[in-house]
This record gives sequence, structure tokens and C-alpha cells, in this order.
Amino acid sequence: MFNFEKLETWQEAISFADLVYAVTRHFPDPEKFGLTNQMRRAAVSISSNLAEGSSRSSWPSFARFVEIASGSLFEVVSQSFIGRNQGFLSNDEFKQLYSAAEKQGKMLSGLRASLLEQGVRR
Repeated sequence: MFNFEKLETWQEAISFADLVYAVTRHFPDPEKFGLTNQMRRAAVSISSNLAEGSSRSSWPSFARFVEIASGSLFEVVSQSFIGRNQGFLSNDEFKQLYSAAEKQGKMLSGLRASLLEQGVRR
């Protein structure tokens, strides 16, 4: 098992990506290389940055990757508004995605704060 697999934040990021894939599955075909692709890539980027960051040799460096993961999360949230406004996401799907994003955001924020604190203590 790789060390990042033990992180609850990474596990949640995988679940979040699964949710994004599920809700974008029924987006219109013309959006396959547009909003669908952007949302999916941003969602996958969250767990990918956590995995890559965990390999860094310093806590502040890992924290920077968590910050990048947060940016990807925010991209998905912004894109979700567009998806809802365009009628690609139902209100229920939007609420589900938004709620999951809030949870993921809190976890990322907590992880980053913890990493920065550990970096200061060293």
C-alpha cells in the first residue's frame, strides 16, 4: 500500500471523482470534449495532486500540492454552476456535488493546515 492511500482526504477525493464521473455521464455529446472533460480532469487532479504531494520530502512541499488540489476542487464547483445553468445537471445532482465539494474542501483545508504546522515544528 502506498502512503497516500491511507489518507482519508485522498480516499474522499477518489469518491468525489467517482461522483463527478457519474453526474457528467449524461451530459450532451457535444460537451464530451468540453465541460464533461474539464470537470472530470479537475476532479481526477484532486487525488492525483494528493498522491504526488505525499511523495515530497518536506511538509511545506506536500502542503503546496494540497493547495493545488484545492484549486482543482474549486474548478469543479465553478464548472458545476455552469452545468446546472445549462441544464446538464439537475438541482439534486448539483446539490449532491456541491455538498461533496464542501466536505472535500474542509478535508483539504485541514490537511494543509496540519502539514504546515508540522513543517513549522521541524
